[in-house]
Amino acid sequence: MPTTRETVLAALHTRLQPLAALFLRDEVLPERIPSAGLIILRDGQPGEPEVTLSPLRYHYQHRAELEVVVQTGTGRASAFDTLISAIGAALEADRTLGDLCDWIEPEAPSSVDLPIEGASTLKAAVITVVLHYTTTNPLL
Repeated sequence: MPTTRETVLAALHTRLQPLAALFLRDEVLPERIPSAGLIILRDGQPGEPEVTLSPLRYHYQHRAELEVVVQTGTGRASAFDTLISAIGAALEADRTLGDLCDWIEPEAPSSVDLPIEGASTLKAAVITVVLHYTTTNPLL
């Protein structure tokens, strides 16, 4: 039986899977970036929960990360913006991931251009997605 943490992360992965970009979870950056872009979900950190005692509940604000990368010869900024917008729309369409968490909230990306020797530059960003969920046990 998967933990609440894993269930929520898997639902986030499933929610973003239909996007045009290649979508991976906890993988290394591949040598080639697909023309539609690349998204890598990093599990992140659940942080310290707030605890209520009657009944006992652990309330997490888990900070998962999406690494978003685009590499195209022309129109890189436009392709990057399109991918970021698609992520935002997918998350906004279901802020509770099918009622598996209380709320999900993406933070604004801070993008960077990464020069690659002998290839077109990468445009990349990390988007933190805060997952608010509750569990009865920090290990479940």
